[in-house]
Parts: sequence; C-alpha cells; structure tokens
Amino acid sequence: MLASLLIAGVNGVAQTALAQEYINPETTQEIGVKDNSIIPSSPLLPEEPMAQVTSVSQLKDVQPNDWAFQALQSLVERYGCIAGYPDSSYRGNRALTRYEFAAGVNACLDRVNELITTATSDLVTREDLAILQKLQSEFAPELATLRGRVDNLEAKTAQIETNQFSTTTKLSGLLIVGIQGRTNNRGDVNPRDGQKDTDDAGTNINVISLAQLYLTSQITPSSYLFTGLLDGNGTTAPRFTNSVSRNDVLLGYEFPTDSLIVSDLNFHWLVTNKLAVMIGTEGVSMPAAFRGPNRVESAATGPLSYFAQRNPILNMGYGHGGIAIDWQFAKRASLQAIYTSYQPGNPGKGSGLFDGTTTTGVQLLLTPTDTLDLSLYYVNNYASDGCLLTFVGDECLTTVNTTTGKSAPLQTNAVGATLTWQISPRISAGAWGGYTKSYIPGQSGSVETTNYMVFLNFPDLLKKGNLGGIYVGQPPKITSSDLPVGNNVPDFINTGLGRAGGQPGTTTQIEAFYRFKLTDNISITPGIIHLIQPGNTPDSDSVTIGILRSTFSF
Repeated sequence: MLASLLIAGVNGVAQTALAQEYINPETTQEIGVKDNSIIPSSPLLPEEPMAQVTSVSQLKDVQPNDWAFQALQSLVERYGCIAGYPDSSYRGNRALTRYEFAAGVNACLDRVNELITTATSDLVTREDLAILQKLQSEFAPELATLRGRVDNLEAKTAQIETNQFSTTTKLSGLLIVGIQGRTNNRGDVNPRDGQKDTDDAGTNINVISLAQLYLTSQITPSSYLFTGLLDGNGTTAPRFTNSVSRNDVLLGYEFPTDSLIVSDLNFHWLVTNKLAVMIGTEGVSMPAAFRGPNRVESAATGPLSYFAQRNPILNMGYGHGGIAIDWQFAKRASLQAIYTSYQPGNPGKGSGLFDGTTTTGVQLLLTPTDTLDLSLYYVNNYASDGCLLTFVGDECLTTVNTTTGKSAPLQTNAVGATLTWQISPRISAGAWGGYTKSYIPGQSGSVETTNYMVFLNFPDLLKKGNLGGIYVGQPPKITSSDLPVGNNVPDFINTGLGRAGGQPGTTTQIEAFYRFKLTDNISITPGIIHLIQPGNTPDSDSVTIGILRSTFSF
C-alpha cells in the first residue's frame, strides 16, 4: 500500500527539484544559440507536471479489478497524498529512481506529521508509522542529499541576488594584452628611387593592451541600450614614416587612446521578428552592423591583424554615429544597410552628420546551405581629406598639397564579396576580394584600388575550443591613379610630382596563428605575420612580426 503511495506521490515532489537544476548557458552558445531558458531533455523529467487528485476513480488507468485499487482508494481517503497526471492517468508501470522514492517518503512523512499535529483521531495507525519509520531510515542518505541540493540552490540564489550588477543592465568586458616585436630592415621610402636608404628600427619589443567594458541595458523586451568604454595603449611601431606604409600592419586590438573613451553608445530595437534597427552617436559602423561571413572574425579570439578580420571595404569611413538596419527577408537571406558619419558631433565645416566624412553601405548576406556563407556589398564613401579610414594598405589616396597643407577630398564607390565554406567541422576555407574607384568631386580622373584575401580556419585544432588559421592576401593597393597632376600618391612618393601611375610593387601579407583556449574566459594566441614588399615597394626589405596575444573576457 505504501509502495503504491510513494510511486504516486514522488513524481510531483521530484519534478520541482530537477527542474531547478542549473543549466550552463555556455553550452548553447557554441551552436549559435544563447537562450538561458533552454533546458535539455532528461529521462528524469516527466512529460507532464503532476497534479493532486482526490479520488482514485479519477485515475483512468487504474481499474476497480486491479490489485492496487483498494489500496489506492484507502490512501486517498485516509491520507490524501496521492498524485496523478493531468490526463487522469496514474502510470503505475513507470520506473523511478531512489531519489524520487526518497522524495515520496518525505512527502508522506510531512503529511503524517501534519495529521499528528492536528490530532485527527486515529487516522495514522501504528503499523503505518512503523513502516514509514523503516523507510525513513532506509532512505536517510537520499533525503539528506535532496535537502543539501535545496540548501545549495537557496544559497546560490541568495548570492546572485546580492551580487547582481543590475536587474536590467548586464556588465561584460574583455582585456587583451599582446607582446609583439618586428624585425629590423631597410626600406626604399623617401624618395622611392630603388635605394634602401631608410632604416626601420623595428627590433624593439613592446606591449599593446586594450580594455573594454560594455553595459547592455534592457529597455523593453525588444529593445536595449548598448554602451561601451575603451582604453588602449601601445602600437606596432616603429614603422616606415611615409604615408603609404604607415599602416603596413595594424593588429586587430591596436587602438591607442589618450584616456578612457566612449566607444559605443547606440540603441537597438527589434521592430519585428525579421527587422532590427540600430541608431546612436558612437559605434554605428559596418563591422558592428553587418553580419560577418567569416565566423571566427574577432580581434580578441580570431585572426591577429586588422587586415585579416574582414574586407577593408567594410571598415571604410570608420563610422561613429548614424543608423543601421538588419532585415531577415528570407530564411537564408538577409539585408543590412547603414548610414554613418565619422564626426557626427562636430558642427564645424567639413564635419557633422552630413557634411563631413560619411559612409553609406549595403550588404546582402546569403546562406545557401548550412556550410556556405556568401556576402555581397556596396559602399559609397565621401572622405573630406582623401583618406578612406580603412587603416590598411593604401587608404590615403590623394597627396597633401604643399601650399595648403591639405589633401583633396574623394568620393568613392566600392564593391566586394566574401565567401566562406565549412568543408568539415574542423576545416573551413574562405576568400574575399574588393575594388574601389574614387574621384575628386568636380575634377577629372580617378584612383582605383584592389585587395584580396584567402584563408583557412581550423576550429578545435588538437583540442576542443582551440583555433588555428592561415591567411594570405594583398592589402589595398593603388593599381591606377590619373587624378589631376600633383594629387597622385604613387608618383608623389617616387618623385614628389604626383603624376599619373600606379604602385610599382605589390604587398603580400602572410599570417598564421594558433589560439589556445585555457578556460572559457582566457585564451592565448601566438602568431606570426610576414610582409613581402611592404608599402607596395619592391625594393624594401620584408618585415616579420611575432605576436603573443592573451585575452580575458567576462
């Protein structure tokens, strides 16, 4: 009789404890899902919650001629501690664990104690008490374990409530510290005449650091405010001093600042399930607004150099404030668009939201299969000083006028594409290419650049969570420039006259890295970057840079 009671009563008690078992959200993030409400299926969890019944006749799978019918009927009438499923079934053949059985014993003991306390005649017999006492002794370890679980859960809940940063704002951040050193070499720089006459004293080893804090403040269930603070120190200098190769290599986390700055201040709103909007005064840029087809793109845990993060076209304009949208118009297709300004808060001439350096871009992202990502993008940029602000390769495309001390502005149209193929769970291959054509408003001639990259990524290389990568590409290079005489960069470096012509050489960047994941929050990435013909100058020595990057995130 008691066995039947325990089988019935235990399920409703055990379910609550099991459902509260802690689920680590990190396990879902690896497959692109971040939802703390996800609870994995468990054979210990019943398909439906238990519900109290007051009569055995409510249990449709217990018939009057069953051997347990009378016992169940007596238990309901005498003790009232039997449970059944919402569909009025008892499921007496269901297996149960010792923990579930112990929980049932505990439930019945609570009911018996209640009856004793209320002194309700002789509802509890001496035989029942003896059996319950024996069962209590038998399952004492399991009962103690259950109580310990509840106590631990209550302690963890109290700790979270005490230490939580905010009920509506989440704090996250990262710290990147890298050690890097360059080989010493000689370059053909000023003038570029075929002679290696400039030393690059690059043997110094220095430290680069980047610290970021993020505040994500939930405004409504479908909107939040994102705020970022940033502080950076150190560079990959010394470099050659000419304007072309000043950006021969920038690391992805190389962002020196004089003090703590606001790097992000933008509002995100999920208008519908398929349309999202971002608007703000800081951090509204193509890298933030456009989804990246390279799934390991990250300055903290992905490739080391800025060039290897994404096509430089998608860095153009280095936007701060503006508006962006993301429209998932089909299951495997989305469209992103952006308008952003480099100095939206400056009211001076050649600045502001519309008068200064501004960028308009659109990207079509396609995922034909689960293993294939393709993005096509077009960018229109107005650069008030002729610099595209990609900070990679040839990005300043007009010369500085020696009389005025300024360079002519440029209007640029750029197109590009990126393709990534997940060959297997442990190998992915990809490539991108880009082309820009720029002109000085109101004047004849144009300047053209190209860039490309091919790469291999090796997720979980040697150990789960690690990542290897090999990247080979050409940073943006001026292939032709026939702007008015005096404005063309390649010949200006050669002779100082600025006549029409393209770059005499081609820079090739080779990068290899391997990220060790020490914990969920700490990783170390050694790597090497080798430049052939830096600054698109054939007579300059190659440059080799060794890097050791460490990352901590929370």
